[in-house]
This record gives sequence, structure tokens and C-alpha cells, in this order.
Amino acid sequence: MTDAADRPDTETVIDEGLAGPTDIADPRVRFEVRRAMTWFGVALLFGLAVFLSGSLLVIFGGVVFAALIDGGARLLGRVLPISRGLRVAIVLIAALAFMIWTIQFAGSQIAQQAAQLPTTIQGQFYKGLAWLQGHGIKVNTGDVQKLAQQAMGGLGQVTRAVGGLIGGLTTLFLIVVLGIYFAIEPDIYRRGVAWILPADRRDEFERSAQEMGRSLRRLLFGRLLGMAVEGIATWIMLQVYGVPMAFLLGLITGLLAALPNIGAPISGAIMIMVGFSGGMDMGIFTIIVYALVQTIDGYVIVPIIARKTVDLPPALVLAAQLIMGVLFGILGLALADPLVAMIKVWLERTADRNQEKQENGEHLPAPAAA
Repeated sequence: MTDAADRPDTETVIDEGLAGPTDIADPRVRFEVRRAMTWFGVALLFGLAVFLSGSLLVIFGGVVFAALIDGGARLLGRVLPISRGLRVAIVLIAALAFMIWTIQFAGSQIAQQAAQLPTTIQGQFYKGLAWLQGHGIKVNTGDVQKLAQQAMGGLGQVTRAVGGLIGGLTTLFLIVVLGIYFAIEPDIYRRGVAWILPADRRDEFERSAQEMGRSLRRLLFGRLLGMAVEGIATWIMLQVYGVPMAFLLGLITGLLAALPNIGAPISGAIMIMVGFSGGMDMGIFTIIVYALVQTIDGYVIVPIIARKTVDLPPALVLAAQLIMGVLFGILGLALADPLVAMIKVWLERTADRNQEKQENGEHLPAPAAA
């Protein structure tokens, strides 16, 4: 029998120099296997992103809401030398107080006007059909109604798809909660993402994240400014002229201003249809109001904000809204613009970094030979 001291220790039985069943001796085969595994991992991550796209969009919505809170806290920081936590709390309390005030003082008025709006629009719809038929344009009322019902049914399907996983109210609640957590301590989450990246990429990630955050805050500030200007100006001008449901029309115009390219035509059509319910003069006045408000927003507010943030081509934003709207409904429409802006900032940062490397004489990594 061998002595216990002569028996090899368990930890020394495994020789690191011995090849295992998964080791590949040929370096070319090993390289190809690693490349294949890399592509397989990319495809797996892409499939996982598609599968979790709804949840990822909710998280991005939380980031957008956090940027909105952060922008308000930064503005307060210019006049109030208090801690960041207190400034975030002031912004949240102010937003909550505004919502409570709106519901308490204008809730009944909004409810009454909202009840009248469908009847008014339906009446104007039939008047428009009668006007077309009176001018010799044959319109099949039954076909038009069926088409409208199908369109509304399709819109309802898209709207229901917004919260297909967790429901619309729960989605909004999660976005608000995530945004509050992100806004309170943003450095924790940014450092956590940076820690996952390779060490030589972390500084560039920090700079890109700061630039993306700055652009997002300015984009959202411009969006809120446009919503306020369109909503308040529409309400005041319609109220002065005596257009019915002026407050509700101003509120709808302001809210739909959050959807670039799409919200303005919808709010304008509703406003003009309500205007013509009060006569030709009132209808023409609503057209003038719509044109004036959109001109101020499009030629004054938007260019000022675009010079300080990401200048997005309208066709690109509209295409993104169509795709995101079909996939995710109203939530996708609302987040399409910020998402495109963030992608553009990231691509511009990547292009600038590559250009800087070329100017410094650094060669970009060439693709591996097959």
C-alpha cells in the first residue's frame, strides 16, 4: 500500500498542459470557431432584444422621464443652491401639484367639453359628406362609415398593443417609477453600465453618455416649450373669439404637440371641424389660428431648439414614428423622436472618434481575414 503522503494531491492531478475534449489544436479552426461563436452570440442578443423589446422600451421611457426630471432639477440648481435630492423632490411635487390643480379646477370643464366633442365631430363629418354630394361628388355614405369604423378598429388594435404585456396604466406607472429612481442617483446606473464595458472603452462611454443626456434634456425642453406654446396660444385665441370647447381644444393641441409630424394635423383637423360647427367665419378663424400656431412653432421654436440639440430630419422622424407606432402603439410614437436622437448622437460620436484616430495617425482595426 502506498503511504498517504505518496498519493498525489487532488488539485495537482489536473495538468494544465493536457488538452481537454473542447480544446482545438489547429489555430485556424480555433479562430473560425471563436468567430462563429461571436456571431452566434450577437444573433442571440438580437433575438433576446426583440423578445424583450416591450420591456426595453419601458426602460427607455424611464430614462426619458428621468432626463425630464433632471433637466428641471438642473434649472432649479441655477437659482437654488440646495442638494440635488431636494431639487428633484421640488420638481416632482410641482408636477404633482399641477396635475391636481388641473383635475380640480378644470376637470369638470374638460369632462363636459369632451362629452360634446364626438357629437360635434360626427355632425361635421356628415355635413362634409352632404357638401361633397351637393357639389356633384358621389360619395357612398355606407362605404365611408365602414372605412371609418375599420380605421378606428385598427387604431384600437394598435392602441391595445401598447401595453400588451403589462397593461397601459402599469406601463405608465413603471415609467414614472423608473424615471424617479434614475433621476435621483443617475451616476450609479451610468457607472454600472460602464463597469460592464472593457476598461479602454469606459472613458468614451462616459463622454458619450453625457453628450446624449445633454441632447435629450434639450430635446425634451424644446418639446415641453412647444407643447406649452401651442396649447396656451390655441386656448387663448379660440377663447377670445368664442369658439366652443376652447379649453379642450387647447389641451388636445398641447398634448398632441408631443408627437412631431403626426400630432399637429390631428389636432388641427379636430379644431377646424369644431370651428365650422359655429359657422363659416369661425371655421376660417380656426384655420388661421392653426396656421399661425404651427408657423410660430415650426419657424421659431423648433429651429432654436434644433441649433442647441440634435437636428433630426423630419422624414427620418416620421419613418421612425410609423415603425414604432405599428410595433408599440402610442408609447412607440411618443418615444420614437428621443430614440432616433440618441442613436444619431451615438453614431456622430463614433464617427468623430474614428476621425480623430485617423488624424492622430492611429489605424482603425482591420477586419480579420477569412
